[in-house]
Amino acid sequence: MLRGMVAYRRNRQPGGMYFFTLTLQDRGSDLLTRHISALGASMRETRRRHPFDTVAMVVLPDHLHALWRLPENETDYSTRWRLIKSGFTRRVRDGGVSLPTRGTDERALWARRFWEHTIRDEQDLLRHVDYIHGNPVKHGWVDRVEDWPWSSLHRYQSRSCCGRS
Repeated sequence: MLRGMVAYRRNRQPGGMYFFTLTLQDRGSDLLTRHISALGASMRETRRRHPFDTVAMVVLPDHLHALWRLPENETDYSTRWRLIKSGFTRRVRDGGVSLPTRGTDERALWARRFWEHTIRDEQDLLRHVDYIHGNPVKHGWVDRVEDWPWSSLHRYQSRSCCGRS
């Protein structure tokens, strides 16, 4: 291993359920909500090529939380997130938004790493779904969870079947 590099160990459970946090490099940015359609398009494109179920999700201006279930025998959530992040970046850039770069070519829109947690049991699942839906209130964007427009909570309120997307 190169000196100074951190070895990241990610848990890989085939067909597992995972909680994720992804952030923009600029934590004062509002690009995720301002360009929510670009994020949605990137997620749909990635899901067509590499299926996953979104159990719960919330998008805030500068970060998002998601809870995914991967298909049986699959563990590669990193590729899915890489494709979503690069697709969003490309769509935003192609839409005329000037993005800072890291060095010569790499866009500095997203933080390089993301947080991942493997859901262990039903109680852990419920705790993370509540955390996701409560995040806009925690950050002071709204007073009530149902008032945040970019939350999977609305999917649960409007459909009788939850957990599939």
